[in-house]
Amino acid sequence: MIVRLLLFLPLIAAVVHPASANDSILVYLQQVMHNRALYDTLKNEKIATLKQRLQSSEPSLANQYGIHRQLIEAYKKYRVDSAIFYAQQNQEIADALANPRYKNETAIQLAWLYSSGGRYIESEELLENIDRTALSKQLLPDYYETYMTFCSRYGQSNGNVSYYQRSEHYRDSLLAVIDPASLRYRITAATRTLYQGQQQQAETELLALLDNTTDKQPERALIAYLLGVIGKAKGDIDQQLTYFAISAIADMVNSIKDNASLQGLALTYYDMGDITQAYRFMEAAINDAIFCNVRYRTVESTTYYPIINASFRALEQEQKAELRLYLLLISLLSVGLIIGIVYSYIQMKRLAKTRKALYHTNQQLNDLNQALKDANDNLFEANHIKEEYIAHFFDICSANIEKLEDYRKSLHKKAVNKQYDALLAALKSTDLAENELAELYHNFDTIFLNLYPTFVPEFNSLLLPDEQILPKHGELLNTELRIFALVRLGITDSVKIASFLRYSLRTVYNYRTKIRHKAIVSREAFEAQVRQIGTLRKAT
Repeated sequence: MIVRLLLFLPLIAAVVHPASANDSILVYLQQVMHNRALYDTLKNEKIATLKQRLQSSEPSLANQYGIHRQLIEAYKKYRVDSAIFYAQQNQEIADALANPRYKNETAIQLAWLYSSGGRYIESEELLENIDRTALSKQLLPDYYETYMTFCSRYGQSNGNVSYYQRSEHYRDSLLAVIDPASLRYRITAATRTLYQGQQQQAETELLALLDNTTDKQPERALIAYLLGVIGKAKGDIDQQLTYFAISAIADMVNSIKDNASLQGLALTYYDMGDITQAYRFMEAAINDAIFCNVRYRTVESTTYYPIINASFRALEQEQKAELRLYLLLISLLSVGLIIGIVYSYIQMKRLAKTRKALYHTNQQLNDLNQALKDANDNLFEANHIKEEYIAHFFDICSANIEKLEDYRKSLHKKAVNKQYDALLAALKSTDLAENELAELYHNFDTIFLNLYPTFVPEFNSLLLPDEQILPKHGELLNTELRIFALVRLGITDSVKIASFLRYSLRTVYNYRTKIRHKAIVSREAFEAQVRQIGTLRKAT
């Protein structure tokens, strides 16, 4: 049920909002063609339901006749052979029941089906054996329509114009016996008007009929097809496309395989020069005719098929030649692209090698710059130390000269005054040397801490937390700190350190070993890190 609703929703939309543009109708046609199998499935489901009713019980012959009649109608323009089978079944039932109405009705149905299948002699024989005067009002229109259809098809197959004239005669007879208000009458009348050469009037009548029908009505296919025929007579390509497309839509929605719309579309596209579409619709028309086994449709289609097929094959060969050319061009471009990629890869490898060399060169330059910076820093530090120490050296030398002069005067005074005991006591005393040594240490500590103010805390950061070395109150540096202060200044020789500090070599060695054991870093790295302590204060 859902499938049915989805299929017919576009049909409802087409009625409420009819396509006004040729393109929209053709797009809708493509959608319907895509769903052809679904429409055929619905048709087969309906047929299967009828067959199930026929097999589910043992109905009376009259009921069987009725179900067969529905199957004939379902197969009539879908599969002629199947429709003929059930018509022949009804023929046997009519004979068994000796029912004249059933016999005439079945004869009319078989005559119509035989003419569809190309069995014209059998069709004509059946029609000639029917007593027209014995037909009911319900069967008489079918009789005239079947005769009209037979003459039209037979005349088309053998080119005998007299059969076309007979066909128009039976059309007149048909119009005389059907309800003038019926759709059947209006379509037949408009067709007669068209074949009488009154195209404008016929077009007006057919357009009115088209507006009052939907795609679910099989009659719409015939109405639209006749409008397409009028467009062909006028040379109006757009009208042909529009109305042949509408006719094809109705045919496919109702699963009508006995159709002329697809062939009409194929010939129109061929006239437009669109060989691909022409081939597509002609192939669909032939497939429908073969499936339905409608001989006169097959003959019609095969008349034009070789022409369209030859054009399509020529177009296909042309497209293949173009494709080969494109493939050749693509191959050449691909080769060029591969060469370009290989060349680019080689260049990239060279560039990568060059970049790598530049990187190593930059690294070496950076190392050299860093070495130069370190050398400059060392020179700056050395120069600054020399400046500081030279200034202090002159101050200390000047002060020592004054002290020596005062000491000489003191000794001279004692000698002049013949204070020999006091003179001897002064010469024996070591207070002067001790005082001078203490002042020397104080001056060293002052100058050093002026150069490296953070020496003490940074030095202690290299020691274990519980092994910190701090000067006593009133001291700037103690013996341990003073030894490593000299190391910081670049004096690493224990002999020189011992000489400067007036200690024994053993004492200096023991101090250095003891401190290295307290370090948080390796003994080898300790003194190297000591030599990196502190920053010089640059004069602003």
